Amino acid sequence: MTLLDWLVLIGTTAFIVGWGFWRTRGESKTAEGFLRGSQDLRWPTIGLSVMATQASAITFLSVPGQAYEDGMRFVQFYFGMPIAMVLISAVFIPIYYRLNVLTAYEYLESRFDLKTRLFGAFLFLIQRGLASGITIYAPAIILSAVLGWPLEPTIVGIGALVILYTVTGGSKMVSQTQKQQMVVMLGGMVVAALVIVWRLPGNVSFGQAVDVAGALGRMNVVSFDLDVQDRYNIWSGLTGGFFLALSYFGTDQSQVGRYLTGRSITESRLGLLFNGVLKIPMQFLILFVGLLVFVFYQFNAPPLLFNQPLRAKVQATAQAGEFATLEQKWAQVQSDKRAEAERYLAAREAGDGAAEASARERLQAAAKTADSVRKEAKAVVARALPGTETKDSDYIFISFVKDWMPSGLVGLLITVILAAAMSSIASELTALGATTTVDFYRRLVRRDASDRHVLVASKLFTVFWGLVAVSFASFASLLDNLIQAVNILGSIFYGTVLGIFLVAFFFKHVRGHAVFFAAVISQTTVIALFMFSAIGYLWFNVIGCVLVIALALILQAVLPRGAPAQPSPA
Repeated sequence: MTLLDWLVLIGTTAFIVGWGFWRTRGESKTAEGFLRGSQDLRWPTIGLSVMATQASAITFLSVPGQAYEDGMRFVQFYFGMPIAMVLISAVFIPIYYRLNVLTAYEYLESRFDLKTRLFGAFLFLIQRGLASGITIYAPAIILSAVLGWPLEPTIVGIGALVILYTVTGGSKMVSQTQKQQMVVMLGGMVVAALVIVWRLPGNVSFGQAVDVAGALGRMNVVSFDLDVQDRYNIWSGLTGGFFLALSYFGTDQSQVGRYLTGRSITESRLGLLFNGVLKIPMQFLILFVGLLVFVFYQFNAPPLLFNQPLRAKVQATAQAGEFATLEQKWAQVQSDKRAEAERYLAAREAGDGAAEASARERLQAAAKTADSVRKEAKAVVARALPGTETKDSDYIFISFVKDWMPSGLVGLLITVILAAAMSSIASELTALGATTTVDFYRRLVRRDASDRHVLVASKLFTVFWGLVAVSFASFASLLDNLIQAVNILGSIFYGTVLGIFLVAFFFKHVRGHAVFFAAVISQTTVIALFMFSAIGYLWFNVIGCVLVIALALILQAVLPRGAPAQPSPA
């Protein structure tokens, strides 16, 4: 990185954090102020905060890599989100406001009983606690790759900085800074897309770039194939994506805590609907940036391995010569592929259908050859460094930024990724600390604690979960793809939690024992399906939710009908 890159990175980050401290000064001196803020935010801030919480650094690292390797079909994952936003706005938000809850799980005790509240909160802590570790790992990859820093100390350093930032500022500061962070994120990705198009060969227009992507199967935006083993099609997006969005935005405290800071029900509703309208275009943009990187590398040779630190390790092993031979082969394959891409565009421009079809087939064959060489290289890595993760899709975008972005824009795009990391991790740690304090510590241990005591406990639990996240981040390198890992974690746990809430909202005759045992059975079933079946992970949300509802209704019908115990006040 150049001096200009450092100035952009440090200056932008310092401005965002300083703005947040200035706007929220003095508002985290009470427990409620730290956990929820003063509940005076308008809908644009709420909407951007909700978007920024979900758009972690993983989004800006993994999603472009996902598009590079698999095309645009991942966008279908979000097709059910707008519908979920409408339902949450109509049903969930009014209930949360009426009960004046600090966490979503307080409602479960008022509706069912204490054990159901604790089970729902426990599932959230497990899922979000692990996911926050992946969220910390993502920006650590960047600094490690760009600056050459060792990965483990980088993870610890980022974790420490975010913990300090979160504990100092509290919930409202997180929301205020996320507004600026989201603007930087979206602006940075637009700039990235424009620079990639500018970097394409002079004879390749934007439309021709899209043609090449389509010829190589990357413009697969919508698939109507009904296949439960296929992770991304319109059916899994509209069903599994709907249930995942409904559970994440409706029951995950990291999101519920964002829109409960609104000054009214209307402001919170508008903020969520704003998120539902903009989320699909935003994800399309990020995926399209990855698609443009893919097209760019049809005309410019990409590295054989995008994970350059891993390449350096291989070069120090007995397989170094074999790997070097593959790199020479790779250079020739890339030259051949560029020639075929240019022939394809020439044939398409000439309007010769037969020549275009033939050129497309040759281009596709050249791409398959390139894929084959990449597989050979990864096999060499596996032999040279047994047990090492060879999948490098999370390094694709940052590798492109390092190698091809002009000075200054490198700093801007690293700022984008770090801003995303700060916003998402801060929300997660705030939610984890709040849930532990409100639903466990204050409810079970110190119900008569003073406000000062609760404030200190909230900060200490936030620090605790930060340390847990840092510890789990050390294992994230073993995961296949970070964005999928986070969504898989959510899919395993969210369906059950959502089922509990839907029973609470819509099946008033169901009591605590029935829904609790239904949730335990459902969660056990989903974990077993994840471990022993080939079902696409988005379907776990549907399965978990439907199982809870069905089993709760059945159990309520067969369990003794004695008068339900009145739950203790939350």
